[in-house]
Amino acid sequence: MNGRAADVGAGVETSRSRVILTTALSVLALVFIALGSWQVQRLFWKFDLIARVDARVHAEPVPAPPPAEWPGISAEKDEYRRVATTGIFDHEREVLVQAVTERGAGFWVMSPIVQDDRSTILINRGFVPLDRRDAAARSQSRTSGVVGVTGLLRMTEPDGGFLRSNDPTAGRWYSRDVVAIAKAQGLTNVAPYFIDANATPNPGGLPVGGLTVVRFRNSHLVYAVTWYVLALLSAAGIFVVRRSRLS
Repeated sequence: MNGRAADVGAGVETSRSRVILTTALSVLALVFIALGSWQVQRLFWKFDLIARVDARVHAEPVPAPPPAEWPGISAEKDEYRRVATTGIFDHEREVLVQAVTERGAGFWVMSPIVQDDRSTILINRGFVPLDRRDAAARSQSRTSGVVGVTGLLRMTEPDGGFLRSNDPTAGRWYSRDVVAIAKAQGLTNVAPYFIDANATPNPGGLPVGGLTVVRFRNSHLVYAVTWYVLALLSAAGIFVVRRSRLS
């Protein structure tokens, strides 16, 4: 009698464990399906973003957004727009931001340009190699008078680079942080964006513009497939558990 009771108890415990396992696998399957579906949505969002950015990059340039439009500027609707402006470079307040490009290691030359309305936009004039970082080594490029600049509108890059924080006091910059650069250089009425200048040659050949990399990582399909495969594996696990109960 005691043996039979023990068998019944063991059967109940096994049945309970199977119910718990089946429930857990069902929850996992639903979670994986939800994650996969979310990645599919992100995939189509990324396709739309790439299409919109491609259209902006190849559109005719428009005037750089004036101060009245600055509060409404966002990465989603404005980044990589082709814009143009005119003004006078304030070369004495340029900063160098560390960069690694197809031309090797060096610096972006960030120079403020003062427009007719006295507002200022930081211009990424382009790349200079390590041995040409000093302004004296590229004096021809420090033009005077009114100049025109065409390029791509870019959003500010706050804080710094990967594992490296900007150090304004020491003049070490790892990202194009508009607010921090403006504060460090004593600039006022500065646009919340900067402009990557196009490939129009500068006097003396430096800095080299037009090196903007417009590329978006798009791994959403891989992620979606991974989540859906995990959902299938969870469903297979449920099938195995249920079959073992029936047998």
